[in-house]
Amino acid sequence: MDAAPLTPDPAGLLPPVQPVQLLDDQGVLHEVDGYPLDLKDEDFRNLYRFMVLARRVDKQAINLQRQGQLGVYASLLGQEAAQVGGAYALDEQDWVFPSYREMGAALVRGVDPGKILQLFRGTWLSDHDPHATHFGLLSIPIATQALHAAGFAMGAKFDGKDLVVMSYFGDGATSEGDVHEALNFAAVYDAPCVFYVQNNQYAISVPLSKQTKAPTIAHKAIGYGMPGYRCDGNDVLASYAVAKQAVERARAGDGPSLIEAVTYRMEAHTTADDPTRYRTPEELAEWNARDPIARFETFLTREGLVDDTFRAQIDDEAKAYAARMREEIYDAPHGDPLELFEHVYVEPPASYDEQRALLRRELEAG
Repeated sequence: MDAAPLTPDPAGLLPPVQPVQLLDDQGVLHEVDGYPLDLKDEDFRNLYRFMVLARRVDKQAINLQRQGQLGVYASLLGQEAAQVGGAYALDEQDWVFPSYREMGAALVRGVDPGKILQLFRGTWLSDHDPHATHFGLLSIPIATQALHAAGFAMGAKFDGKDLVVMSYFGDGATSEGDVHEALNFAAVYDAPCVFYVQNNQYAISVPLSKQTKAPTIAHKAIGYGMPGYRCDGNDVLASYAVAKQAVERARAGDGPSLIEAVTYRMEAHTTADDPTRYRTPEELAEWNARDPIARFETFLTREGLVDDTFRAQIDDEAKAYAARMREEIYDAPHGDPLELFEHVYVEPPASYDEQRALLRRELEAG
C-alpha cells in the first residue's frame, strides 16, 4: 500500500518566511493577523523607558570597564527591543533564565544593575536575589541556562504551579548540545517554557551563515514538535506580541515554543572583542539605520505619548541608576576566594576539604 503523501506542515509548526513586524523601520504601525496589541498608553511609555534606561546603563557599564572597574562586559546595544519586549510579555510569577547580555530584561524584572555588574567585576556571581525578582543568575557558559529553564519549567508543571519560564540565549548557543537537550526535554514533557533566541547575527566573530544550514533558527523548532516564531527583534512591539503569544500558549498547557528575534549587536561581543576584524562599516551603518529606540520614539512622538517632560524624567532616572552603579562598583572589595566552595552542595563531598585546604595554602603563600 502506498504511503500517504506528507503535507509540508501537518501540525502548523513552521515559522513564517518573514519575521513578524508591527512597527516598520520608519516607525509606522501595521496590524498583523494573529498578533494583536493589548497595550495601554502607559505600557507604551514603559517599554520606551526600559529601552532607554537599558542603553544608558549599558553605556555606564562600558565606561566602568574602560576605567578598570570591571574585568569585562557584554553590551546589549541594539538589542534593547528584543530583550525588553520579550520580558514585558511575562507575568510577575514567571521566571527568566538569562545568558550574560540580558541587562534590558533584568531591568524589566526589577533587578538592580549594580548587583549584576558584580559578576563582571569578579566580586560575586551576581549579587541579586533570584527569588525576589524571578530572574536567574547570569550564565557565562554558553547555553547552560536553556537546560536550567527547561528543568525549572518541568518542575513547575509537576508541582502544578501557574508560571512560565523564559530562557534567553544567542544564535551561537543554538550550536551547543545543551540547547538541543533543553528543547527536546521541554517538548516531550510539554513544559511551560519559551526559548527566546536573540539572533544578533554573530557568535562572537562567526556569522550565522557558518553556524547553521537551516533556513532560519526558528525552523529548528519543528524537529522537537514545537512551534517556531520569528519576529523583528528591533521592533519592540513585535517582540512583545510574539513573546506574548508564546507565553500564553505555554500558560495554557500547550507546551514550549522557540522564538527567533532577528536583531543586531551594535557593540563588540564583549569589551575584549574587536568587531572591526570581522564586520564592515557598511553592515554596521545598515543596522544602525534600524535602531530600535529611534524607531519606537518616532512612533510614540507621532502618537503624542512622549514629550520633553517625560524624556527628562527618564534622563533623571538614568543618571540615578548610573550614580548607584558607580557607587556600588567603584573600588568594591573582592570577595573571599574560599567562598568558591560555598552554596554548591548541601552535603559537600570529602574532596572539598582537601581542595579548600589546598587553595588556602596557595593564597597564604601568595
